[in-house]
Amino acid sequence: MAIEHDFFGLLESGPDGSIFWSENVDLGDQTVTVDLTAPDQDDVSEAALDVAASLISSIESIDRTARNAMVSELDDRTSEVIEYILQQQDHLGDELEEMLVDNSGDVQVDVIRSLQLMGMTILADEHGGADPFAVLEYALDPDATDDVILVNLDSDGDVLSVTSAD
Repeated sequence: MAIEHDFFGLLESGPDGSIFWSENVDLGDQTVTVDLTAPDQDDVSEAALDVAASLISSIESIDRTARNAMVSELDDRTSEVIEYILQQQDHLGDELEEMLVDNSGDVQVDVIRSLQLMGMTILADEHGGADPFAVLEYALDPDATDDVILVNLDSDGDVLSVTSAD
């Protein structure tokens, strides 16, 4: 079986009924991998695909929303954003400053500005549910795949949570 959608084209299901779509999209001067997945195509609605297409089309705005959510967590000294930044400072030491795209003097904000959006995973079967519909994966060093921070979004594009990949 398959699902046809204006944005995604023909989404064919695998032998187990799952669907998967992947594409690289441009965000400024970088390329972001966007994956759409669902374990069972029967759980994917046309509305979910419309929302997913909207999120992908507005990836710049979604990125800005995610970064603002990370900045808002800087007030909480126990947040995973703070823990991530401290981990990067400890791990990179003096090399951290070389990785920053901006050096405003506020290292925490500069780290958030310097994070690269590595990927967006859309869990199409979670449309309208309490679990994340989209997960944005950020890294300061694109080669350090274990050192990432995740921003979980609902199907309205609102931030549910910011977590580390631990």
